[in-house]
Amino acid sequence: MYQRWRSLLFLHFPCAPEEIAELLPPGLDVDTFPDETGTPKAWVGLVPFRMEGVRYRFLPAAPGLSAFPETNVRTYVHRNGQEPGVWFFSLDAANALACRIARRFFSLPYHEATMAVVEENAHHRYESQRWLNGAGHKIEAVFGERLPDAEPGTLEFFLAERYLLYSSRGGTLVTGRVFHTPYPLRRATFSGSESLVQAANIQARPFVHVLASEGVDVMIYPLVK
Repeated sequence: MYQRWRSLLFLHFPCAPEEIAELLPPGLDVDTFPDETGTPKAWVGLVPFRMEGVRYRFLPAAPGLSAFPETNVRTYVHRNGQEPGVWFFSLDAANALACRIARRFFSLPYHEATMAVVEENAHHRYESQRWLNGAGHKIEAVFGERLPDAEPGTLEFFLAERYLLYSSRGGTLVTGRVFHTPYPLRRATFSGSESLVQAANIQARPFVHVLASEGVDVMIYPLVK
């Protein structure tokens, strides 16, 4: 499946690995990266963005299904010390049909939400309210200067350059390969509030690491065991 991810904001905070480990399915381990004290930490991310151009390979984009705002709450995992990837605690999207398709065919925890992404030059506003329980966010961000491409071994690379997603289908762990060029990352500042992290049964903390990106073109391969 082809997609274009645009106007991404990456907000992250570190926490104890054992706090996240108890929320993961069997077979997955927390991937850690040291915080400023050198202590290995799990990292939790809130990532709002615009989805565009969603279509299956060799097919045109479907009207009403190809463009909508989305926000995910995520962490970083591996399997037996290999295959680093992303585990999604939740994904909110402003398209009810797309949510149903993603739950059915990708076994991902999508939630219908009323959302908006508003852009004016470097200023971005991200708003979301989940239909089911009202969880969401109101965030304003200013995208700053372009950063060098993230290098392996840096926190920026650890958080942004992930090419595998994990999901659980009927109790069985499945994976989907994700291909895109490296993110063109930027510095960013933000303000606002959110309740999606708490809704994922994770203790909310201040976001201490902020990145932004104008986006990348993406190809996601079918999920396999």
